[in-house]
Amino acid sequence: MKKIAILTDSSCDIPQDLAEQYGIDILCFPILLDGVDYLDRESFTPDEFYKLLRQAEGVPSTAAITPLQFCEKYCEYVDKGYTDVVHVPINRNGSSTYNNALMAMDMLREERPEHHMKIHLLDPHTYSMMYGWYLCELARKIRNGGELTPLIAEFEDAMNRAEIILGAYSLKQMKKSGRISAAAAVAGELMGIRPIITLIDGKTSVANKVRGDDKVVPAMVSLLKKRTEGLGEFDYLVGYTGDRRVNDLVPLLRKELGREPKLVFKLGSIIACNTGPDALAIGYLAKPRE
Repeated sequence: MKKIAILTDSSCDIPQDLAEQYGIDILCFPILLDGVDYLDRESFTPDEFYKLLRQAEGVPSTAAITPLQFCEKYCEYVDKGYTDVVHVPINRNGSSTYNNALMAMDMLREERPEHHMKIHLLDPHTYSMMYGWYLCELARKIRNGGELTPLIAEFEDAMNRAEIILGAYSLKQMKKSGRISAAAAVAGELMGIRPIITLIDGKTSVANKVRGDDKVVPAMVSLLKKRTEGLGEFDYLVGYTGDRRVNDLVPLLRKELGREPKLVFKLGSIIACNTGPDALAIGYLAKPRE
C-alpha cells in the first residue's frame, strides 16, 4: 500500500490550516529586506509583511530553497517509509528551486542508496494559490483513497490551463523583479500609468496599460472576459495585498460572471516581494495550452 507525502514551498500561499488538514508540508523561503533576514510564514503574517514593504527603504530579495534542504526532507520521508512524494515547487521559470530539487534527488541516491521512494516533481507553471488550491484538491483526493497517477494527470491538466491577471498599484518591486522595465516603472509613477500583467505558462507579459488607479479593476475584468471567451463556466480565484480595492474587484467579477470566486485570499510574502504591497490578482482556468 502506498504511503504518499505532499511537499511544496511557501510560494503556494496555502493557509496553514488547510496545509495541516490535507497533510501538505511547506518549506519556507528566506527573505532579505533592508539588511534583515526573515523566513517567510514564520517571521511575519502577510499583513505585517505588507507594512514592512511600505516602510522599507529598499526592496526585498529572496533566495531559493537549497538542494540540501530538499535532500534532508526527502531523507526524512524515506526513513518514515513513504513510497511516493508529490513535490510541487514554485514555477520553474521563476526560481532555481525546481532545479535544486532535481539536484536533491541525485543527492538522495547517495544518502539513501537503497531507497525505492518515487519522487513526482511537478512544475506548476504558475504562482500562489493558483497552484496551491489544486494541490490541496490533489491531496484531499489522495487522502480519500484516490489513485495517484490519474490525480497527478488531473493536476497537470489544471496547471496547463492556469492563468493569472495581475494589477499592480505600486511599481517599485515590479521594477526590481524585472516584471516591468525601469522605464515603464518611472513612467508609471510619474504619469499614473498602471500595467495589467498576465502570467501564463511561467511567463510574464504586459497585456494592457491604463492611466489611473480607478481603471485597473475594470481593465482586469475586461481582459479576463477576453481570455475566457467561449469557455462557459470556469473556476476563478482572487488574490490581493492591499485590501481596499479587492472590495471593488469581487463585486464586479460577481456581476460580470454571475458566480462567486472559489476563494478570496491574501497573497503571501514571496509573491508580494514581486508585486508590491498594493496588488490584485485573478487566477483562472482557461483553454489548454498547446
